[in-house]
Amino acid sequence: MAYGLTEEDLLVFGKYSVKDVEVKDPALKSYICLKPTFTLHTHGRHFDPFAKEKVFIVERLINKVMRKERNTGKKMSAYNIVRETFEIIERKTKKNPIQVLVDAIVNAGPREEVVRLKYGGIAVPKAVDTSSLRRVDVALRNIVEGARRAAFKSKKSIAYCLADEIIAAANNDTKSYAVSKKEEVERVAKSAR
Repeated sequence: MAYGLTEEDLLVFGKYSVKDVEVKDPALKSYICLKPTFTLHTHGRHFDPFAKEKVFIVERLINKVMRKERNTGKKMSAYNIVRETFEIIERKTKKNPIQVLVDAIVNAGPREEVVRLKYGGIAVPKAVDTSSLRRVDVALRNIVEGARRAAFKSKKSIAYCLADEIIAAANNDTKSYAVSKKEEVERVAKSAR
């Protein structure tokens, strides 16, 4: 490996390999980065909005967990939440949690959205295809938002709720917040064609 790192050094959380992980949606293949890094912290090196596709997908999930409310800016807290989430996913599904996460992202990203066009002062909704990069962004955001809503005023921890949300989204279950949001957005877009 490069820089004198072995394959064991590049295991995610010291346990999970990305070797057998595959992205089933060809449109998202180049936007879900499965190139592991020694640490899941790029220090904002990819701050350019179009360089997000170079950031490892697990780090992007950690960054989304870190976005709101109690975890704002607390990278280690978010890191521990995602590590615990992956352990729960592995225990429940007996699969590689990275593969489960990738499947969840593929199932939770909306393919079509609505924009508002103005024609002479009248706003008209118009259905448009969603770019692959936005599909990944929206899927990650909705997965974390669903977990946050499930954990709010609940006895379940955020890690447990995040694991449930990822597993439900990977199974394309409508009980998942992310999948139900995707279907709602696509239904609105279909009516605006």
